Amino acid sequence: MTQFIKAFRFLHFLGPSVTVFGSARFAETHPHYKAAQEMGKRIAQLGFVTLTGGGPGIMEAANRGAFENNGMSVGVNIKLPFEQHPNPYVHKSITLDYFFIRKVMLVKYSYAFIIMPGGFGTMDEYFETLTLVQTKTINDFPIVLFGKAYFQPLYDYCHFMVKEGTISPEDMKLVLLTDSYEEAMEHIGTYVRKNYTVRPRKKLWWFLEKN
Repeated sequence: MTQFIKAFRFLHFLGPSVTVFGSARFAETHPHYKAAQEMGKRIAQLGFVTLTGGGPGIMEAANRGAFENNGMSVGVNIKLPFEQHPNPYVHKSITLDYFFIRKVMLVKYSYAFIIMPGGFGTMDEYFETLTLVQTKTINDFPIVLFGKAYFQPLYDYCHFMVKEGTISPEDMKLVLLTDSYEEAMEHIGTYVRKNYTVRPRKKLWWFLEKN
């Protein structure tokens, strides 16, 4: 409970965000790192906070793209015995002990989700977010799978699930698979403009904030 309150208080006043999920394992020279860096830049140009898990690899790249292009860059880090350490391209960072709290925070304050190439952790984040959208737990926020070569087999398997009847054909409309930064940003921007009025966060007395 203490970590939840700490995290809510940390993120509540940042403003609307776009969360970028992806692997911690890609080095600075990897094409996926470069793609995530460009994505952070585009999110900054769209006027949103770039929110990531705060670690290396894709997370660092997205934060860096925002950080170096006058955008707000924020990380929600997790304590792990390997791979995970805070990256230097965040304006603000918080470190949590539990994955489930971290995932709540990365979803709660975001208007859209960009899934870059990643492993088990990224797939966990992707499918949990997709399930929340599918079940209307969160209201149809746009989800972008970025990288056709990487995600096409996964996307094809989702079509197989449609064929088997385990998901509905309409569920495939919840995800945009693309290699285009412009298409990804237009998808996010159009949806936000159509469905949401972006307002500053209100100060809440239970966060001990004064009006």
